[in-house]
Amino acid sequence: MKANGHGVELTCGVLREQGVAVTSRSYRAWKTRAAAARTRNDAALIDIFKTLRVRDAKGRQQPEVLYGRRKMTAWLARSGFSDVSKHTVDRLMRLEGMNGLVRGRKPRTSTSSGKDSARAPDLLKRNFTAPRPNHSWVTDFTYVPTWGGFVYIAFAIDLFSRAIVGWQASTVKDTPFVEECLKMALWRRDHAGHAVKPGMIHHSDAGSQYTSIRFTETVVLEGLVASIGSVGDAYDNAAAETVMGLYKNEAIAKNSPFMTGPLKTLADVEAVTFDWLDWYNNRRLHSSLGNMPPEEYERNYYAETNGPLNDEAANKTAA
Repeated sequence: MKANGHGVELTCGVLREQGVAVTSRSYRAWKTRAAAARTRNDAALIDIFKTLRVRDAKGRQQPEVLYGRRKMTAWLARSGFSDVSKHTVDRLMRLEGMNGLVRGRKPRTSTSSGKDSARAPDLLKRNFTAPRPNHSWVTDFTYVPTWGGFVYIAFAIDLFSRAIVGWQASTVKDTPFVEECLKMALWRRDHAGHAVKPGMIHHSDAGSQYTSIRFTETVVLEGLVASIGSVGDAYDNAAAETVMGLYKNEAIAKNSPFMTGPLKTLADVEAVTFDWLDWYNNRRLHSSLGNMPPEEYERNYYAETNGPLNDEAANKTAA
């Protein structure tokens, strides 16, 4: 309500009784003065932070609450706040009690050793980079505890963009389980118009599922080149281990924004994994990609190289 002269005097009188020396003129000036630019910018950012924390019908916050100071700054820049500094973001996140994701211990993968099996050589030699999509994939699987026992999750990851191109969930960690992951990845690439050409490297650890005769034959029949790390050395498949760590910490941790309750069944794990994968591939910012999501990073590549027709030429010149 707009105060008249009498109301202003009453307000100033109350303030003076409380020890605040103020005149009616200074009070009117304060009431009409525009807020400082920093105050307005802070308020806009705080509104965004509060929006991220509003829970949807399933009780979930927005996944961007996982971001720390640096990635939140990059996300805000892409959302129209290009001039905000990481120091401002840090100050306001602390004010709102937002800490971002605190990584837990290194996740354990669930791999049966294939040390007694004949296996392909390690073609990557811990060089987890690729000059283009479909040049080399890495794959691995991990486990998720549920009320009904362990559920196993396998991922196939493109080293160019870190996109998860295929995945599979199962209550059994056998060869068909990892085979279905590979088949999904090949189907998705073909369905998107970027079919995998013969000669692509498929890298895994030395688990028995990947060194089995059946899986080895599948890799050959698909025209892929198998690459397998040494037994018991996680660094030989570190890129896949990193993605597994992100999955454990971002998707299925206790306070994950993707969780809606306890994981009771295989279907529960599949639902959480699907939602996380959609965010991971299409919206999650990756610092190794210049703070772009994997799908955007690949679209930019194809736009710059005149689309999927370039895939065949690129494969002919592959090292």
